[in-house]
Amino acid sequence: MVFALTGLDDKVAVVTGAGRMRSIGRAVALALARAGCDIVLTGTGRDPFRYPGEEREAGWRDIESVAAEIRSAGRRAVPVVCDVSSESSVDALLAETLAAFGTVDVVVNNAAAARESDRKPVIDVDAGVWDTVLATNLRGTFLMSKAFGRRLIAQGKGGCVVNMSSIGGKLGSPGSAAYSASKAAVQSLTASTAREWGRYGIRVNAVCPGVTGTGRLDDLPEDHWRTYVDTQVPLRRAGKPEEVADAVVFLASDQACWVTGQAWNVDGGQLTVR
Repeated sequence: MVFALTGLDDKVAVVTGAGRMRSIGRAVALALARAGCDIVLTGTGRDPFRYPGEEREAGWRDIESVAAEIRSAGRRAVPVVCDVSSESSVDALLAETLAAFGTVDVVVNNAAAARESDRKPVIDVDAGVWDTVLATNLRGTFLMSKAFGRRLIAQGKGGCVVNMSSIGGKLGSPGSAAYSASKAAVQSLTASTAREWGRYGIRVNAVCPGVTGTGRLDDLPEDHWRTYVDTQVPLRRAGKPEEVADAVVFLASDQACWVTGQAWNVDGGQLTVR
């Protein structure tokens, strides 16, 4: 007998930040499609000249490539360029979702600012850089929750929101104050909205990945991450995007119908006490 997750057939899921080839967002969008969802996926409309070499070599087309993969899996896909830090852009995304499918069931707030000049001691972080990280990671999650939460409540049939946080929001690592603060705030936003929306049958959870093998690790040498994983992660390896995606799919399924307001670590055992 095969145990299967249920409740996702023909549901409509929105996944933000899903255009990079090696990314959690892409893995989440594909996993939800394989579970039976039609997908609206967003990206920032990156300039192809800024794609990493592996994407250029593969002829990658950002969210268009992921949409093609979803369609190959037999599900419908609508790619939308969206700036989640812009209220008008998020409102337009909701309108496009409803125009395409007439409803929404699952929202995955995955879009996040790139690892760039924010990775410095607090006293060296430019205020504008700080604002950019918070605008995408926190304001974006808030705006998506506000717009899509209103729709989920109005529909009256429940729903599920999964916010992508990080164990960085619990650890507060040095040299990553903007990122850590934004992800800690996402966990708090998750708890508040879960308490507000439970009466409507809407569940809200956060997933907190540890070191995961995506393009975000490319800014530091491989031996740095090897040492980090060997010393900090009990399972002695980085996670795979698909493993994070599996947690998201479970949280969106009927089998997680009694789970809300949580911030789940998916980190190879790095955090074992919270």
